[in-house]
Amino acid sequence: MRIVVTGAGGNIGRATVARLRAAGADVVALSLEPVTFPDVVSGVGTADAPDARTGVDGGGRSGAGTAGAPEARNRAGGRVDVVIGSAGDPDVVAAAFDAPVDAVIHLAAIPAPTLGTGLEVFGGNTRATFVVLDEAARRGVRRAVLASSYALLGMPFSPHDLHPPYYPLDEAAPPRIEDPYALSKLVDELTGEMFHRRDGMDVVALRFPFTGDTDRLAKAAADLRADPAKGARNSWAYLHVDDAAEAAWLAATVPLMGFHRCFVAAPETFCDTPTEELIATYHPGVPVRSPIPGRRVPIDTGAASRLLGFTPSRGTAPSSPR
Repeated sequence: MRIVVTGAGGNIGRATVARLRAAGADVVALSLEPVTFPDVVSGVGTADAPDARTGVDGGGRSGAGTAGAPEARNRAGGRVDVVIGSAGDPDVVAAAFDAPVDAVIHLAAIPAPTLGTGLEVFGGNTRATFVVLDEAARRGVRRAVLASSYALLGMPFSPHDLHPPYYPLDEAAPPRIEDPYALSKLVDELTGEMFHRRDGMDVVALRFPFTGDTDRLAKAAADLRADPAKGARNSWAYLHVDDAAEAAWLAATVPLMGFHRCFVAAPETFCDTPTEELIATYHPGVPVRSPIPGRRVPIDTGAASRLLGFTPSRGTAPSSPR
């Protein structure tokens, strides 16, 4: 199996490349900037793309890129070929799909509205998604995975204090978008749905919450236990980056048909306080439509469980004594 991973140098991208290689898959790692991976020795050859312009990668950086496809000699796991350049550049993306590909996992994005102008964030993200899926469709790729976001609901980056329509949140919750990043994620999902309808590509959009490695999550957990208000916009949800990679692997390989959007999150919140108490304090008046016991995350992740068989295995943020 050969899978293209865009944003391969980013937070989720590196973990996803590692997960795919561990499963024996060959990977084409598309990154805006040069990137190396453990147990991989990259060659020095490049295939120039004359029109590599400003782009985005999974680490949220924007800048100029030059396409390259250095060969990689792997000491362990599947083969990795690296293509350097923007996921929004058709020539760079074409280089990534130069050999037959079974699936694409599109993670490249500017991950916050504060990391560029509104046009750079919205335009860059949506352009990259269209370019990647359009090339995949032309090459006959049958499966695509998109990095969508919990932020699509509008709360995390809104200039106003928004509240969810209800808890537990699910995929039917209507977005209330007030920032270019959330808007880009909504359009990305619609783009994926369009390619399914037009080309028959099966597409899964994974709505990731706050995601990080163990150290990043431990710091965030300490901050939110000290002040739970800081997590209210994110519904106190999180996901370990290795679990995000597992979800991406499953979404790329589990038998399925159609277009699907799925929330993914760790099963419990960052906080020691029971979730229903958090909701009553920081989202007063929001309907709780079914019980949320203990520290259970107030997001229904059943779609990911049913469709992909996904269950986070990295545990939850450890609870401190109360």
